Amino acid sequence: MLFTSFDFIVFMAVVVLGYYLVPKKWQWGLLLVASLYFYWCADPRYLIFVGVTTLSAYGATLWLQKIEQDQKSYLAAHKADLSKDEKKAYKAKVKAKKWHLLLLFLGLDLGILAVTKYTNFVIGNINVFLSDASQLSMVDMIVPMGISYYTFQTVGYVIDVYRGKQEVQKDLLKLTLFVTFFPQMVQGPISRYGDLSKSLYEPHSFQRKTVSYGLMRIVWGYFKKVVIADRLLSGVLTLIGGQTVGGVTMSYDGAYVFVAMVFYAFQLYCDFTGGIDITIGIAETMGIRLAENFDLPFFSRNIKEYWNRWHITMGTWFTDYIFYPISVCKPMLKLSKWSRDHLGKAVGKRVTVYLSSFAVWLTTGIWHGAAWNFIVWGLANWVVIMVSQELEPLYEKFHGRFKVKGKLPYELFQVIRTFLLMSMIRMFDCYRDVPLTFRKVGSMFTSFDLRIFGDGSLLQIGLSVADYILLAVCLLAVLAVSLYKRKHGSVRDGLYAHSTLFYSAIAVLVTVILIFGAYGIGFDAGQFIYNQF
Repeated sequence: MLFTSFDFIVFMAVVVLGYYLVPKKWQWGLLLVASLYFYWCADPRYLIFVGVTTLSAYGATLWLQKIEQDQKSYLAAHKADLSKDEKKAYKAKVKAKKWHLLLLFLGLDLGILAVTKYTNFVIGNINVFLSDASQLSMVDMIVPMGISYYTFQTVGYVIDVYRGKQEVQKDLLKLTLFVTFFPQMVQGPISRYGDLSKSLYEPHSFQRKTVSYGLMRIVWGYFKKVVIADRLLSGVLTLIGGQTVGGVTMSYDGAYVFVAMVFYAFQLYCDFTGGIDITIGIAETMGIRLAENFDLPFFSRNIKEYWNRWHITMGTWFTDYIFYPISVCKPMLKLSKWSRDHLGKAVGKRVTVYLSSFAVWLTTGIWHGAAWNFIVWGLANWVVIMVSQELEPLYEKFHGRFKVKGKLPYELFQVIRTFLLMSMIRMFDCYRDVPLTFRKVGSMFTSFDLRIFGDGSLLQIGLSVADYILLAVCLLAVLAVSLYKRKHGSVRDGLYAHSTLFYSAIAVLVTVILIFGAYGIGFDAGQFIYNQF
């Protein structure tokens, strides 16, 4: 039941309507039934995987809570009997017990993720070193929908309980709803239990403004997805995969690669943010608050800022649960001290940051897909960010001499530079082959032919003049909304102050979607790009 399917739209409407019709104490129960049904529609077998993840998290957190309570009871009962060293030794023993339990949980849940998503990747790499006669067979593996999202979400919850930052959810059904809440199963955001639980289980009364705001966001998401992203998809697939004419496959190089790079940047943005808008909008119609996942990323002036604005919940998850734990672990602190003593303070202070960041970006690449192109993509981001940090002293000297910082022309240069650099790195995602990506990107600098922009060549990739005009108008609309948001805040607040204008805007968007949505032959108005992750 894909988000863009008619079945899902009907399902969504029934759930929202039912949410306000049932008694308030049953609202979260209705969401649980709806979420399990949604997942069952994808494949009933998926429920086994999500069930194991939920039950393991439930058992692990209750066990962690019991260990903590036993420790408090023991220390209270033996307050006068234990020496300071004995208390310290006891606490260390309990801490080790909790740590081993956490490792057991992480091994199980992350192990399921690793086996389902990466088994064939490992087999494929092993086969490179084996003879034809010794080749290992690939495994027909089930990869549950949204496994990366619900696994990370659940792992974050258990780690927060382990750290003492989160209370244990003792109701198994409520925990199941947190793991399986249907709007975010397809492509996130990766919610934190402490944030989502504040509104997920609470009863909500019907409020016209809440439902209207959610509806507008849903419609805006569908507009970006089926009118812009899926229309661009036709051209991107042609440019990336080539085109067969008279039995001969044409390969697009040079300026065509630049066009594909820009098209894919806008396609991915409208596809991913459109899906997130639909997700957050659905939750919002029921008064449930999901974390924002984007903050105008194309206005970023450098890649570090870009990643603070793009897929925010993923970035903060990796920072909190990978970067910080690695950077303060004992082996890393010892390495940092050794580096300071033997290689100098300048090197020593960088070791922790560089290695921890390397682990984050390596993991980020692997999370995006079981292929070398995603790993190289992740490490390319790491290299650019690290190089940028090393060049900061030069940037400061430059700004000190030329006084361009903060001025509009220079900021526009920074934004365009970041957009092009990120788009170029993202080509590893497009071609899915590392050597091919380098050749294609290299061709932009060796055989860039401007004539394709005026000789009609770009009308042969599946997009007509009408398509280009429509895309230009729609992208300008997205830009206008972004600029308004950047300067004034929520567009919905501005429109809702004039009720007629607000609902007219929704009607116009719905009309545009119905008339210009990229449906039919040559288009795929179904799959979201990030659904594969």
